[in-house]
Amino acid sequence: MAAAAAAADGFRALDEASLVEYIKATPALRAQLGERLEGLAIKEVGDGNLNFVYIVAGPAGSFVIKQAIPYVRCIGTSWPLTKERAYFESLALKEHGSLCPNHVPQVYHFDRPMSLIAMRYLEPPHIILRKGLIAGIEYPLLAQHMSDFLARTLFFTSLLYHATLEHRHAVAEFCGNAELCRLTEQVVFSDPYKVAQYNRWTSPHLDHDVEAVRDDDILKIEAAELKSMFCERAQALIHGDLHTGSIMVTSDSTQVIDPEFAFYGPMGFDIGAFLGNLILAFFSQDGHADKDNDRMVYKQWILRTIEETWNLFHHKFVSLWNENFDGHGEAYLVDIYNKPELQLLVQKKYMTDLFHDALGFGAAKMIRRIVGVAHVEDFESISDVTKRASCERRALDCAKTILKERRKFETIGQVISVVQEISAP
Repeated sequence: MAAAAAAADGFRALDEASLVEYIKATPALRAQLGERLEGLAIKEVGDGNLNFVYIVAGPAGSFVIKQAIPYVRCIGTSWPLTKERAYFESLALKEHGSLCPNHVPQVYHFDRPMSLIAMRYLEPPHIILRKGLIAGIEYPLLAQHMSDFLARTLFFTSLLYHATLEHRHAVAEFCGNAELCRLTEQVVFSDPYKVAQYNRWTSPHLDHDVEAVRDDDILKIEAAELKSMFCERAQALIHGDLHTGSIMVTSDSTQVIDPEFAFYGPMGFDIGAFLGNLILAFFSQDGHADKDNDRMVYKQWILRTIEETWNLFHHKFVSLWNENFDGHGEAYLVDIYNKPELQLLVQKKYMTDLFHDALGFGAAKMIRRIVGVAHVEDFESISDVTKRASCERRALDCAKTILKERRKFETIGQVISVVQEISAP
């Protein structure tokens, strides 16, 4: 029955063989291959939770095909999920790509009935950032690049730059991505704080820790506040899933991929997702240390990257704001906020609130990766279960502290100090 319904709307799931026929029938894709279709190499490489991803390479060109299927891939057909997410991903890639072309892969083709996107192939040595962090590789430009991406995509899609009418139109367009927002609401803000079907954790080692999360009333009140903000605050066009598995890197390139969760939401959700996943990477390092490399130098690099990312973001975001203060953004009309000292006050409050939002969302994302449905390879790849649980427990304790006490922090350096205290043996 489901297959018949899928066929009726023009959708069919492709495999490596049928993808060749699809490419032959699609002029934009043939052109990308220089019309040379002989000897195509096609490889399915999707290692995420939701989609199928194919690398297509020919003698004269290459690209990536990503197809959304109508269920959660890592669970199966028992968890249905709209394939319309591909439409919102293509919109976000194009919008973010126009604002930050150096850090977003170009889209070559989008087929809405087939829920299929063709985009630039990020060729080797590009790898998923999470895998680089597990391997202990330093990326000297990561903070610079990610602060660029965050500052530009968040500022230029907010009311600091938009007129309100333009903003409401953009918000309305992305409201259709409600099903993926609902998935986030469930797996980030609800399931970790209750007994839920798909929750899992390193058991029995963390059984008491998981119970403690479910019994922590203050934590649950804070999670509810973040959930409300996530649902209600259409602040900017956010990526919506900006963890270290959604970024591909080399030593001099940083590319943000997979924005299928994109919608107009709170800016702090993207900033927090990135910083929170770096903190997870930090706590996982002890599990990847060996007699040849204790990872101590690398852990310091991760902490510096966290600090630099926020500080650079803060500087760039405020600079964009200053450059556009008398533009057409309608959040703070220049006729009202007409004194330099008032503008400074407004910016200080805005950036302080954004900092606390980012810390809260980052902490919530950390908690869900330890006690919820979808875990991170940073911890999962630690084969010694006792060691893994120890790393996870420290990360969980850190996340709970940051979530509950986030409003006390004034600088990112103070957050780093808490991370270091909790990680101390």
